[in-house]
Amino acid sequence: MSEAESVLVLACGALGREIQALKKLNGWKSLEVRTLPAHWHNTPERIPEGIRELLEWAKSRYGKIYTAYADCGTGGKLDGLLREFEVERLPGAHCYEFYSGAAEFSEMAEEEPGTFYLTDFLVKNFDRLVIHELGLDRHPELREEYFRNYRRLVYLSQTENRDLQELASKAAQRLGLEYHYRFTGYGELESSLQKWMN
Repeated sequence: MSEAESVLVLACGALGREIQALKKLNGWKSLEVRTLPAHWHNTPERIPEGIRELLEWAKSRYGKIYTAYADCGTGGKLDGLLREFEVERLPGAHCYEFYSGAAEFSEMAEEEPGTFYLTDFLVKNFDRLVIHELGLDRHPELREEYFRNYRRLVYLSQTENRDLQELASKAAQRLGLEYHYRFTGYGELESSLQKWMN
């Protein structure tokens, strides 16, 4: 299949594995995925420029292009860029929102604003993306500074995996937060991809 006949999804690295799993599950042979580094969430100003470079490269190659990002802390800059290229993105401000659904995410945020969220990807990469990227391995005293306003950790899981649940529980203990678990599956990530592929 040529690039022009394929659907290209430009995705956050935190979603790449889930999108590939959905591609396989649904038999979407025409779906292609390109990812940007997940750790850019710690420096969200890099996201729009990274997406711009990929869009400039892809716009003459692919008939359909979508972006598997939420706003992700870009303060609307990503949306401005996507309007310029007439490219649709996933709904919501955070990937947590399209896993749980907007209504449930709003409920959780209202119930406890001081909530730190994890997904399967973030549980698997907790040491690298949270502990190391925030410098907590070198300066553990920063934990109190970073997490002083957090009360709980909610693990929104895409798969029902006991090992990941145990790792998430340990992550909550390391951050001094109350642990909660919710199975979400792929949520609106799957329904959005279904819509794009149709």
